[in-house]
Amino acid sequence: MTNTTHAPVYGYDDLHRLMSLMTGDEKHGPAATSTLDTLWVLYNRVLRVSPATAGAPDRDRFLLSKGHGPMAYYAVLAARGFFGEELLPGFGAYDSPLGHHPDRLLVPGAEIGSGSLGHGLPLAVGSVLGLRAQGLTGPRVWVLTGDAELDEGSNHEAIAYAGPAGLEQLHTVVIDNASASYSRPGGIAARFEAAGWSARTVDGRDHDALYDAFTAPHPGRPHAVIARVDPKH
Repeated sequence: MTNTTHAPVYGYDDLHRLMSLMTGDEKHGPAATSTLDTLWVLYNRVLRVSPATAGAPDRDRFLLSKGHGPMAYYAVLAARGFFGEELLPGFGAYDSPLGHHPDRLLVPGAEIGSGSLGHGLPLAVGSVLGLRAQGLTGPRVWVLTGDAELDEGSNHEAIAYAGPAGLEQLHTVVIDNASASYSRPGGIAARFEAAGWSARTVDGRDHDALYDAFTAPHPGRPHAVIARVDPKH
C-alpha cells in the first residue's frame, strides 16, 4: 500500500489522541502504551528516517519485534507524517492496512512484518550483515523487543552472535514491564553484557534518559537499552 498524502506532523501531546482513534480490538493496549515513549524519542530525536527517505539505502532501519501491540507504533508513524491519521480509525478492520500485527507491505514506514514474537532481533542481525555486505556502514538498525520475548531461543542466539561479531550498527531496546516468565541473574542488561554488548538500563518514561542511552557511544559493540516501564502506568 502507498500513501502519498503529505500528512501533518504532530507532537508528543497528540499521541494519546491519535491512539484513541483506534477503537478496534485493544486486548494488547498495555503492550502498546508501554512502548509509546521509547517510540517517540526514537522517531522524534534519534532515527535518521522520514517519509521522504523511507526507501533510501542510507536510512536507519527500525524493526518492531513487539508487534502484537502496534497501536503506539501506528500513532507515532502518523504523528511523524508517514501516513494520514484518517487511517487510524480503521485499525484492525478487514479492509484496513493497519492490522493487529504490522505488515511491511501495507504500512508506510514499516520495515518488517511483525508476527510471531522473538524474531525481530535475529532479523536485525541479518539486516546489519546485509548492510555490511553492501558496504553500507552508516545506517543503524534498531529493534524493539519486549522482556518476555527474550525467553525465545532465537533471541539468545542473536545476542550471542552479535557481540563477538562486533555489530556496532545494531541497537536493541528492551521494554521491561515485568512480563517475562523467567528471571535473569543480574538483570536483563547483564545478559547482553555477558555476550559482549554495551548495555544501559533507564526509566522508560524519561525522554532525556532514553535519548542519552540511545546515543551513548559503543565503539565496536552492539548496544542494548533496557527501558523499565511500570506495567500499571
